[in-house]
Amino acid sequence: MQATESILYNRAGQKVVSPDYLLFEAPRTKHFMTGSEAVKEAVKRASVDASVSYPITPQSEAAHLIGELWVEGYVGVYFRGESEFGVMSEIAGCALAGARTITTTSGPGTLRAMENFPMWAGTRIPVQLVLMARGVNAPLSIQPDNLEVSFLLDTGCMIWYAETAQDLFDMILAGFVVAEQPDVHVPVITVVDGFFVSHTRETVMLPPDDIALPPYNPYRAPMPVIDAEVPPGRFLRDPFVMKSNYISYATHASWQWEVRAAIERSRPYAKHYLRGLIEHFGDPEADLVFVACGTASAQAKEAVRLLEDEGVPARVVKLKTIRPFPIEELREATKGAKYIFVPEFNVVGWLEREVRRYLYGHSSAEIIGAPRVAGGMTMPAEVIVREVLKLTGKEVKHVI
Repeated sequence: MQATESILYNRAGQKVVSPDYLLFEAPRTKHFMTGSEAVKEAVKRASVDASVSYPITPQSEAAHLIGELWVEGYVGVYFRGESEFGVMSEIAGCALAGARTITTTSGPGTLRAMENFPMWAGTRIPVQLVLMARGVNAPLSIQPDNLEVSFLLDTGCMIWYAETAQDLFDMILAGFVVAEQPDVHVPVITVVDGFFVSHTRETVMLPPDDIALPPYNPYRAPMPVIDAEVPPGRFLRDPFVMKSNYISYATHASWQWEVRAAIERSRPYAKHYLRGLIEHFGDPEADLVFVACGTASAQAKEAVRLLEDEGVPARVVKLKTIRPFPIEELREATKGAKYIFVPEFNVVGWLEREVRRYLYGHSSAEIIGAPRVAGGMTMPAEVIVREVLKLTGKEVKHVI
């Protein structure tokens, strides 16, 4: 007798397929949508158990669209928190109880909730935060600016950075898969530049919406799930929290190292599901290199095209992950570089600091943290080209 293949369905009635099939093998069709709508489409296929939201520009639309999925039966639990801090606390509660959980935030919302992110990492919950970066400083700006990412770098969370709505869709799905690996099991923050991506329409290739990721199995987690037999106290035991003694100090210290080691263990999974931790564009032999992430990558790619008109070969190394930082990939990709430009949408140059840190002693290139724009300013490719030509002592021929 021929065996019959067993077909599994999730809560929403979608056919459960493997992550590899959903991300790499399923047929895709072309759609025209915003980054916020891409978030909805990813969550729709992610077998999400819970989402908590709070409105703050520019992520409010994405949060609203996830709410629509709850109405349609694709998300198990959805509600609005009382504040950004409350949302991230409630997200933790959902995840500790064994739910696949996602939320979104932006700018000041990130800062108001900041205390929760190291707690997420310390309790090893594989939640996902879609961060639509925006300005955080006075005078008030709701425009794109990724200064807030620098505050998140050392919270113990994985941090991925999407350039396009397509990247965002794929990264959300891959994020759950990687974060939930038993030897990883830490939060993942998927960053996208607010407005530039969240509210701009572009082509996104989507797999069918009647298939979805396998549901989360919390009993594969390295930490016990909170249920009727496991109280929350298992995560916050009194001797380790309240006592002043060597055992308490050593426990806290070793656990912080373990969280960071878990991020490092995510490398092979991220490399597989993101098709590499970096992406190359331009002349592979060029000695002028842009290292960038997010929208700055897109602008740098256009600058490469303009530099061709100036007779200057250039290339882009786009970073898909910031934590873990693609150290070896960056060192290999910048071999032979004479100039390395790091364009950024912030005033402090946090990515330049990371690039300098990991290339120190491994590259003789001149590293230039420019151009930088902030507060919602755009970064026209022409501005990048003019700065490059000026700093490298080359004559500007065509760019005005």
